[in-house]
Amino acid sequence: MADVLSQSQIDELLKSMSGGGGPVAETKVEEKETVKPAEETKYNKYDFYSPRKFTKERMKMLTSSYENYARILTSQVNGIFRAMTDITVLDVQEKRYYEYVNSLHENDEVTLIDVSTPDGVKNNIAMYMYVTPGLILTLISHMLGGGDKVVKEESDYRYSDVERALYIRVVKYFIQALKDGFSNYINLDFTLSRVEANPSMLQDVGLDEAVAIIHLNVDVAGLAVEKIRICMPGTLLELIFLLIDSRKHIAKGFSYHDNRDIILENIRYSQLPITAELAKVQLNLNDIYRLQVGDIIDLNKMENSNVNLYVGRQPWFTGRMGVSKKNLAVQIEGLVGNSSEEEEQEELAEVSAD
Repeated sequence: MADVLSQSQIDELLKSMSGGGGPVAETKVEEKETVKPAEETKYNKYDFYSPRKFTKERMKMLTSSYENYARILTSQVNGIFRAMTDITVLDVQEKRYYEYVNSLHENDEVTLIDVSTPDGVKNNIAMYMYVTPGLILTLISHMLGGGDKVVKEESDYRYSDVERALYIRVVKYFIQALKDGFSNYINLDFTLSRVEANPSMLQDVGLDEAVAIIHLNVDVAGLAVEKIRICMPGTLLELIFLLIDSRKHIAKGFSYHDNRDIILENIRYSQLPITAELAKVQLNLNDIYRLQVGDIIDLNKMENSNVNLYVGRQPWFTGRMGVSKKNLAVQIEGLVGNSSEEEEQEELAEVSAD
């Protein structure tokens, strides 16, 4: 007795015949083999025992500042040291201070940088910068007239006394560029504090304190990849973000603090020069050259007319010349523009001159 085929089986047979024949089961196996497995999405692990202290907007602002810093530093390094480098921001994350210390070796050179504002506000805890020895030695080689070769050294390389002095000079260029990197948000001054040869001895920051760790990738002429790792303590970040927020509010036209009385108190005791001007006369250089003792210069002004008192370069008051305690003095009679007596006297002087 012949088997009865269903409609679906008939459709599969027709498809296999139109495709060149072959068993249906084999085509199904081939289709399964061509399917690629879905890629797994990777997520960053969040430690709920140490929650984040700064928001994503804060970290984006910090990332933007260091991206600007990386562009400026690239142009400066290429121009000063004549080395083909490409510096980019690899990562900016909020972590704990022990994660930064654990990434360093015992003999690594770490630079401490003091941060302050032009107003005198200074953070008591410095920020840290570590540069891999390969980058430092390569730049030193270019500084001393070496070739285009790249110097490769281990991360625990120990600098000699001469190399340490040149190391400080190179790092100063890195520090100076930080000011321009943050200039879009805030005006800060970065200065070299000291160089620490043993980072494990740094106890200014607690091991569990929140810090921002910035990784900069340095591609040296496509021949080597070096790193710059920067650590900004949480107290420093809080100060920077507080100053940025306060200046934003001031820029919008209001502030949390009313400093009007303080400003007026400081202005009240400021010293300004006051000058009395009798009149203005224009003479030729030949006439000035021929002046002798006893000559008289006609000021075209009446004897009892008022004089102008200038505060700085602006006329403020009108007054009358006199004597006080055997010294020449000016008695103030009014503000400039409020008295019509001076104009009348000038008109009389013009009429008498005619």
